[in-house]
Amino acid sequence: MRSEPSGVGQPVNEESHETMETSESMPSSVPSQPSREQARDVPSARTAGPVAPRAPAAEAGERDGTLPVRVADAPVLGPTGRPLQVFADPEPLSSHGPARIIAMCNQKGGVGKTTTTINLGAALAELGRKVLVIDFDPQGALSVGLGVNAQELDLTIYNLLVERGHEIHDVIAHTSTPGLDLVPANIDLSAAEVQLVGEVAREQVLARVLRPVLDEYDVILIDCQPSLGLLTVNALTAAHGVLIPLECEFFAMRGVALLIDTIDKITDRLNPRLKVDGILATMYDSRTLHSREVVRSVVDHFGDQVFETVISRTVKFPDATLAAEPITTYSSDHSGANAYRQLARELIARGDAA
Repeated sequence: MRSEPSGVGQPVNEESHETMETSESMPSSVPSQPSREQARDVPSARTAGPVAPRAPAAEAGERDGTLPVRVADAPVLGPTGRPLQVFADPEPLSSHGPARIIAMCNQKGGVGKTTTTINLGAALAELGRKVLVIDFDPQGALSVGLGVNAQELDLTIYNLLVERGHEIHDVIAHTSTPGLDLVPANIDLSAAEVQLVGEVAREQVLARVLRPVLDEYDVILIDCQPSLGLLTVNALTAAHGVLIPLECEFFAMRGVALLIDTIDKITDRLNPRLKVDGILATMYDSRTLHSREVVRSVVDHFGDQVFETVISRTVKFPDATLAAEPITTYSSDHSGANAYRQLARELIARGDAA
């Protein structure tokens, strides 16, 4: 015998049935959800029109301190996490010299020393400063980047260091950028480190070479090789300040402590006037958390020694190198060109350049 389906043939509770009908006819105290057609006619919060003005009581609460005050003009933070600063163009110079010597130094390669030397020098020249850049790396990248084929030259910085009878004026090459001159180098410079070992006051040879032109330039930039050998010690002994380009990458940070220790030793034993002008974050990529964390860590460790200016990674820098000119002329309106102009103004505002 088949069983009846559930609910079929069962007695209906009339009282319950009447109660259900009564509840359906009575309005519910809980608002029901609107249908799709009704929802289309109800404006959303985003399209409901202008926001109503704030109540006077709320404004009074902000004034008397009972409510937190909303800051309308909060400072814009730069990549370093500090308020973004804009440095004004400096006053033009009435005369040139004596030069302030700045060494671009970091024993790690590929951090932007040569790129910074070229473009900072060009940016300073745009501001009316006379700039001399010294290629102090046997690879000769600075010379190539400014359009000078040092391999074909008879006289380079090597000859000034190890041979007598040469004047620095005979070696200086003029570049296509007005106000920017170059002392070139080639692979011969790699032999100078060995030949200078037996010299008296071997750490001060470069300072002697630069002495005749100090009154002719406002800034002298030395592009050091990626090591802490005798050539770099010469550059630090001749310099007034050190600018440390630092790639926004973890391994680049590890060598900074060793470099600072070397600078302290040079200051104590050979060059008491030497100081760290600043640390420049280079190859910064705001899209990556790693770059942002590296900059934050450097600022936490070195504070105001870190420049406000940050140099972002861009393909325009190698493109300008291939064109053998600074980015300030290769792509004048590019953000990379403007960043080095900002660095030049910041350096002058700090008093680290004329």
